[in-house]
Amino acid sequence: MIRHPMWVISTVVCCSLTLGLVGCDYWPPALQAEIEQLRSETQTMTMEKIQLQAQVSDLSKTKQELQEQVDGLSRISREKTGMITSLQNQLDAVRARALKAMNPKAPSHKTPTKPTMKARSASKISPKAPVNKSPAPKAGGVR
Repeated sequence: MIRHPMWVISTVVCCSLTLGLVGCDYWPPALQAEIEQLRSETQTMTMEKIQLQAQVSDLSKTKQELQEQVDGLSRISREKTGMITSLQNQLDAVRARALKAMNPKAPSHKTPTKPTMKARSASKISPKAPVNKSPAPKAGGVR
């Protein structure tokens, strides 16, 4: 009788070791379906991640190109602002010389005043009529 409990214990240990070494390949169908669903979701998410990374890359390139355009336009704007300021200064100088030439009796020690922004904008809206330098016709000369 002593051999009987030993025999049962050794049989149980042998079966446990055998199953442990061989492993169990049985997966319940519900678990297999869930695993397949998780695999397909993982593949879907991986594809979406790749697409999003490509979109981010494209948007980064587009952002960089647009930033370069903005920088170029800012540079051009600064250049044009400088040109406009220079032309306004030249126009003011020409106007001052024209006023001096038209009024030679004016004292030379006075400096011409620059027109204000209001006067500049008014002169842009309604330019002065050109000065007619030809002599006026005589009243009784033509028959």
